[in-house]
Amino acid sequence: MEKLIIFSAPSGSGKTTVVKHLLEVMDQQLAFSVSATTRSPRPGELNGREYHFLQLDDFREKIKDGAFLEHEEVYAGILYGTLWSEVKKIWADGKAVVFDVDVKGGLNLKRQFGDQALAVFLRPPSVDVLMERLTKRSTEVEHQLQERIAKANYELSFESQYDTVVVNDKLDVTFATCEKLVSDFIAKD
Repeated sequence: MEKLIIFSAPSGSGKTTVVKHLLEVMDQQLAFSVSATTRSPRPGELNGREYHFLQLDDFREKIKDGAFLEHEEVYAGILYGTLWSEVKKIWADGKAVVFDVDVKGGLNLKRQFGDQALAVFLRPPSVDVLMERLTKRSTEVEHQLQERIAKANYELSFESQYDTVVVNDKLDVTFATCEKLVSDFIAKD
């Protein structure tokens, strides 16, 4: 069966760290679906590795062409989406697709694929811890930080719609929990 593993979380919850870990330890079973976005690359990010960085017009053209499995305007003027071509390539390699997507994108994927998909909501221990993590990351100016915290509070309201919720308090425990969840899901027929 062609399977999908969906990780969603408020920004700063550690989902990218968890997904990278799973891809390293389960590389024979999993492959990452590189999302497309209209946002600018952060320092160290490469086109085609972290994201497919597209101009807004190119993104909109791909929407019209039906190239996206799902897409969402996550922040004002900033779009993210999952390209069908990415998913089909991974399935052709006999692997499950891993997604690191926003809450709405994750729920859209879960609705489309039902039992074919495992939807995991990764949450911080508290909003205070999340604020601390985002501040340490130093990738946003103050108004962007406040926008992300407000969005995080909104996103946390969706956690009950996910198959499972993992609190990312101690990273080694989070890694072990997620490895077991994903292994068990892949092993199911």
